[in-house]
Amino acid sequence: MKTLKYLFSIGLFLLVFIGCTEDDRSLDYLNEVIAPADVSATLNISQDNSGLVTITPNATNASSYNVNYGDGTEELANVSQGESTEHTYAEGTYTITIEAIGLTGLKTETTQELVVSFRTPENLIVTAEIDSSNPFKLNVSATADYAASFEVFFDTSIIDEEPTLLMLDETVSFEYPAVGDYTIRVVALSGGAETTEITQVITIASPTDFPIDFEFIDTGALISFDGGVITVEDNPQVDANNNSATVAKIVKNAGQVWGGSAIKMSAPIDFSAKKLVTIDVWSPRPDGKLLFKVEDPADPQNIFFEKEVTLVGNSDWEKVTFDLSDIDTAEAYQNIVLIFDLGIEGAGGPDWTFYVDNIKQAAPVSGESATPITFETPYALRSFDGGDISIVANPDQDPNNGNTSSTTAKLIKNAGETWGGSVIGVTQPFSFLNSTTVTAKVWSPRAGMTLTMKFEDDTPWPNTVASAEVVATSTVATQWEELTFDFSGIDTNIDFTNIVLIMDNGTAGDGTDNFTIYVDDISTRSFLNFEPQQSLRSFDGGDISIITNPDQNPNNGNTSSMVSQLVKNAGETWGGSVIGVTQPFSFVNSTTVTAKVWSPRTGLTLTLKFEDDTPWPNTVASAEVVATSTVANQWEELTFDFSGIDTNIEFTNLVLIMDNGTAGDGSSNYTIYVDDIDIN
Repeated sequence: MKTLKYLFSIGLFLLVFIGCTEDDRSLDYLNEVIAPADVSATLNISQDNSGLVTITPNATNASSYNVNYGDGTEELANVSQGESTEHTYAEGTYTITIEAIGLTGLKTETTQELVVSFRTPENLIVTAEIDSSNPFKLNVSATADYAASFEVFFDTSIIDEEPTLLMLDETVSFEYPAVGDYTIRVVALSGGAETTEITQVITIASPTDFPIDFEFIDTGALISFDGGVITVEDNPQVDANNNSATVAKIVKNAGQVWGGSAIKMSAPIDFSAKKLVTIDVWSPRPDGKLLFKVEDPADPQNIFFEKEVTLVGNSDWEKVTFDLSDIDTAEAYQNIVLIFDLGIEGAGGPDWTFYVDNIKQAAPVSGESATPITFETPYALRSFDGGDISIVANPDQDPNNGNTSSTTAKLIKNAGETWGGSVIGVTQPFSFLNSTTVTAKVWSPRAGMTLTMKFEDDTPWPNTVASAEVVATSTVATQWEELTFDFSGIDTNIDFTNIVLIMDNGTAGDGTDNFTIYVDDISTRSFLNFEPQQSLRSFDGGDISIITNPDQNPNNGNTSSMVSQLVKNAGETWGGSVIGVTQPFSFVNSTTVTAKVWSPRTGLTLTLKFEDDTPWPNTVASAEVVATSTVANQWEELTFDFSGIDTNIEFTNLVLIMDNGTAGDGSSNYTIYVDDIDIN
């Protein structure tokens, strides 16, 4: 109903140019001259059968307006920004023209329809939809016969709520502060005294769940107590460490020394697998502390778990990690509590103002995270726009042809969109912490077939947070080959739980053998690197800890910043340590284990033993393997051959024993370092 065109006036420009000196006559400023934009008008018709209409024009970068009433009146009304003009109409439909004029003389014109009727509006239809990009935002439009405009009340429970005026062919929006049921009322107005209205119940539902990024959050879930105050604010420092638009601001005012803030989750938190919590924190000063606590809202005094970290601070964003590996997963923790500097009373002001963002759950980096994907077990599969995926018997199960798996994924591209494909969903996020290289075995009917791989989070399309997609091309036909996808630069902080696969993106398929491929063993090379802490314990004289690499030398075999230190103290001759993981070690693709070891002497033996999660002495363990150091005081890679290991057992514990059969003494002679344990 609206049309726009730009009209250019040079009168003002000539006056300014003539008045300038020779040195001032630069035209560079014209690059910054902007014509008025977003031109519109509010048309408010009196409901008294008089036909009196109040016209209030508005635009960006406008100083005044020329209004053509559209009823044959020759004289234009000149209206200043923020002012209105009134005009009386007979019944009928009119096209009003609004010309917006900027300070520089540039003009933008729009037209707007006006319906003047003294009849009661009929056939009122209201469209109220939740915005696709914001679950708290409601968009409302309406139509009705004989209506000139509408009034929208977004929450009828508010006494004396000021209505939002809705014009014909327009949409008005409102953002609710919290989840819940709200009743909206839309009133259709004409030029007569009678109106027509509709009420409708709107449900705002956005569960408070991980990850919490505060872009859209139920403010009703935010709790402040005893001096702490939490609000959602603009990010005070958008940078590479945190480019979010909005964050949570926490101020600790005078009150109790435990004053803080809380976030009530929509459901109890599942800590069965993800026992790490990471938070982006901005603190104004160094060496402050942040207490992270989860509690049962029904009994917070007795059922809770907490960990505290020391912050770097210095008015910069940093990521902190809370290891909750020893939490009691049987309890119903639903509240997250955040307290800065527990034990010290706050004073408000800049020194007691903090920001938090991107609160996420993660699983400790384990042997293989969610990979490799072998398709021996089911996954959440779906397809879109012509794609089709299913699990089938391997059509080319030949040890001489690259893939002996019994089952694989079959992908067909039928007639449909050129981007038709399929999605593989997993419950445990893919881990890119140790490697961003992804491999996949692919069987293609032809060389030159392209396969697009794209990782997405679990937010429904089109609101997914996706990595840049990567494309690989088949080089052989009718046989298995391994394709490599380089995802360097992928955001390792995002929990990616979906893989999108598109065959020949940009080309429509036809469902024939020429558009049928098989995919298997999608894998990110993931191993234990001890950068984030694992579940560690020791027994009978052994001792294990995570420390800074004592020999971080690129010429000496290991540049990792953190490694594991193993000490064998006086105790049993079999004293050692255990590394526990939540995701079982996978021996499906390889039974060779390597580990980087720094030993104080040659001839030191290291025993590796894999066990299931049944408490000793009832563990179901593989035959242990021993390797011997060949150099002293430097890193070397030892190899452990676990051929014959039972790949059907879920091994979640790795036992390490130094010089099994000999008692240690806790000296440097019985101190070694281990890193990068890998199954490859």
